[in-house]
Amino acid sequence: MDKPDVTLENSDAVYDYYLGHQQNRLLAKAAYATLAARFRPRIRYAEGTRERLRELVRSNTRVVLAVNHLTERDPYTVAGAAWRSPLRPVIGRTRVLAKDELFAEPKRRDRIDLMGSIPVFRGKNHGMRAVNAAGQRMMDVCAERLRRGDDLAIFPEGTCNEDDPARLQRIGSGIGHITSRAIKLGVRPALVCMGISYGPGVDRHADDAAVRGASVFFATPVLDLPDKPAEIARLVQAGLQDAVDGAVARY
Repeated sequence: MDKPDVTLENSDAVYDYYLGHQQNRLLAKAAYATLAARFRPRIRYAEGTRERLRELVRSNTRVVLAVNHLTERDPYTVAGAAWRSPLRPVIGRTRVLAKDELFAEPKRRDRIDLMGSIPVFRGKNHGMRAVNAAGQRMMDVCAERLRRGDDLAIFPEGTCNEDDPARLQRIGSGIGHITSRAIKLGVRPALVCMGISYGPGVDRHADDAAVRGASVFFATPVLDLPDKPAEIARLVQAGLQDAVDGAVARY
């Protein structure tokens, strides 16, 4: 299937394509390894969490990874942290939600397709009413990818935090709806929250040098998730704030 243009008007074809798209896993692993060497995130874990993550991977449990959002280079930090963590084996079968404008330039699209990205049409760019149908389809696609054996990474704040990087913004409801839909398809995913901190004074437009050596903290995974979107969202809000607190404490 040819790559469709990632536009809101073309969203049906876009999600038909990303329902089945699979990147080259070997190339994806090489890209993640390169980012880990370049950005060198420093990783810490809540007590017992490193082994819990290993067990999730060994047991083939689906993972929904929630990450706070501080800069436009956060995906590089996440990729590097995944490579340096027990999540390395799931590289190449993890979907990552990314805003639609990142897919506009062909070379950049090739790179983010390699990372397993799925486009999101955001209400702040197109209007909430305009993106409703596309958003529903995106959530169905993500849930189905989880059912088929993929994991999922999300920045549930939806936009970079330009206020207090130590205080999580209010998260969107999408992560709750996606996870709830996956549960209804018979998936029992684990919620893993990853907090990022670059220290004080780093803004959303930070360059590569400013985000090297990020502090990354994995909070204790939540293994028994409820099936109601609002309850899942509350767990994400609390768990991700704990992860952010752990990351900030490194500085």
